[in-house]
Amino acid sequence: MQFEGVLKKMQTEFTTPIQYYLVFEDDFIHMNQLLDKQVQIQFLKYTCLNCGEDRPIFRQGFCKSCFFDTPSAGDWIMRPELSTAHLDKEDRNLAYEKRVQLQPHIVYLANSSNVKVGVTRKTQVPTRWIDQGAHEAIEIVEVPNRYLAGITEVALKDHVGDKTNWRKMLTNTVDDEDLVMWRSKLRPFIPEAAAPYFLENKEETSVIYPVLQYPEKVKSLNLDKTPQYAGKLKGIKGQYLLFEDHTVFNIRGSEGYYVGLTFS
Repeated sequence: MQFEGVLKKMQTEFTTPIQYYLVFEDDFIHMNQLLDKQVQIQFLKYTCLNCGEDRPIFRQGFCKSCFFDTPSAGDWIMRPELSTAHLDKEDRNLAYEKRVQLQPHIVYLANSSNVKVGVTRKTQVPTRWIDQGAHEAIEIVEVPNRYLAGITEVALKDHVGDKTNWRKMLTNTVDDEDLVMWRSKLRPFIPEAAAPYFLENKEETSVIYPVLQYPEKVKSLNLDKTPQYAGKLKGIKGQYLLFEDHTVFNIRGSEGYYVGLTFS
């Protein structure tokens, strides 16, 4: 069976294990059903997620000109502490920024390769944790806007990591941690403005992924260097497809690539 479409991050359903769906314009593929099957990926062209043109993807699924223009790629996306909508101050498009920034946000701890702090909109819990490949996570504070979440994350980064070691995450060389203890330990370092929003009674969330076999080491598939690849799918974790020959393919990191997919 063959499908064609523009890659965007897989949609997920929080079940045990996680259910993954690759959504194209006219079709969707339930990726869990492809486990233990041969999957062929062929890169056909680029399709910028903003302008739709066949231009090389620069970052986050956008061509270079769109990346520096579209409001959905502003610096505040990766650095929430730079949010200014609460001050009625525009970065690229104030209406868009108010819609995204001025809503409840969660600062959380997640364990995917090690304990790390992160920020997400409340509506993205637990999706954000799943996309990161975390096997356990817990909320720390729920604040009314992105700026407060950002300054809280910055303060806590002095005491806990903020990056995922994707290789450790994909080989599953991770330890369980007591995230309730971590949350209590970090509480004194929460900024005064966010302290009233501390979540004392939230329990830890566990996540199970559909993986038949973890790679012992990982080889990352880059469609620019290897425009055609085939392998047996052995698992899905985070936004990665894991293959039997230790190849891993980051769907989210390949957003904006128009591909053909064949399964057998």
